[in-house]
Amino acid sequence: MTKIPVWYYDEMKFSGVDFSRMEEVAAYDSMHRKLRDYARTTEAIIRRLSLDSGSTVIDLGCGTGAFALHAAGKCRTIYAVDVSRAMLDYCKKQAEEKGIANIVYCHGGLLTYEHIGEPADAIVCVAVLHHLPDFWKQVALTRCCGMLKPKGQLLLFDIVFPSGTDNLHQAIDAWISSMETMVEARLAEEAVIHVKDEFSTYDWILEGLIQRSGFDISSKEFSNGLQATYVCTKR
Repeated sequence: MTKIPVWYYDEMKFSGVDFSRMEEVAAYDSMHRKLRDYARTTEAIIRRLSLDSGSTVIDLGCGTGAFALHAAGKCRTIYAVDVSRAMLDYCKKQAEEKGIANIVYCHGGLLTYEHIGEPADAIVCVAVLHHLPDFWKQVALTRCCGMLKPKGQLLLFDIVFPSGTDNLHQAIDAWISSMETMVEARLAEEAVIHVKDEFSTYDWILEGLIQRSGFDISSKEFSNGLQATYVCTKR
């Protein structure tokens, strides 16, 4: 995208927590290490997408490197993309300490990242899409489809509101409470911010956006009430 229209959504403006500050980035990484096992989660993604030493993967919204740093040893090239320069710097510093040299760091996001390499085998997008309103989710997913090889795969993990839930308010309360139980009060506070100020949407809306972007949904799983994982294949 050589010229961004004046009406284009500003994804560099954080819709929730401000991750331009390094102290917030470090706090994020510390909390999420308590919540999930980065190495084990990455191994599961690699198996699920059938990635190997010849694979090129775009990690859209790489954060502190939860996926990128562990996948680099299993794949040919990882493109680590994030709107937060502080996140990228944090990830890069860890990679340098570990001697990892096959990660390409890119400042950008779902709406602005321009993939100039060959089409990727897969895109991993973990807890990122909710930063965009639904119109812009469609734009982002269509752009993702364009970055992939035919039959390339998108793994999408995010907070999604299940339309089949009888009492969604109760499900949201339970999810927020679970964050405090599993980690700490601060993560529960961020979960409140997520629901109030960010843009998670219903499953039926998200699935329509995915399909209209050029993907087929290969699998869909919910865990902990609102945490959804979609594996999508480019038509």
